[in-house]
Amino acid sequence: MNETTVEAAEVPLEEMGHDEAVAHMRARQNFALAVPAGLAAAVVGAALWAGFVYVTHYQLGLIAVAVGALVGYAVRVAGNGIDQKFGILGAACAALGWLLGTVMVDVAMVAQLADISFLDALGRLDLSNIATLVMEASDAMDLLFFAIAVWEGYKFAFRHRF
Repeated sequence: MNETTVEAAEVPLEEMGHDEAVAHMRARQNFALAVPAGLAAAVVGAALWAGFVYVTHYQLGLIAVAVGALVGYAVRVAGNGIDQKFGILGAACAALGWLLGTVMVDVAMVAQLADISFLDALGRLDLSNIATLVMEASDAMDLLFFAIAVWEGYKFAFRHRF
């Protein structure tokens, strides 16, 4: 560690000037780590959402909002981002989480109606059937929850103020 690094580490962020603090935070950003964190959070959130529906037999759209917030938080923690690209990543991963969650929830509901296992129902669907299922099962409220989830993914993915 050289003398410059020691000095920078000893100065608290609150005591730095605005430009110096922004430069310090930008140096800590890690977009390459934020991408897999956002994708993993989207998959985990979607699986938890579908699991909730499968176990409780109750579809709760508010969980889509929680998936968006989970994704945004994961991107923020992993990426330490302050740039808008982290928000865009969070929004995109939240949209993916919503889509995957919607598909998994619809498959879970089909499995319950057909009295078969979730994996069996999933195995019987191809891509065109999944698209038809999502289109037929979605309504205006789903789009509202989608929009809120994407907003949460964006909003939570990076620091807005410093």
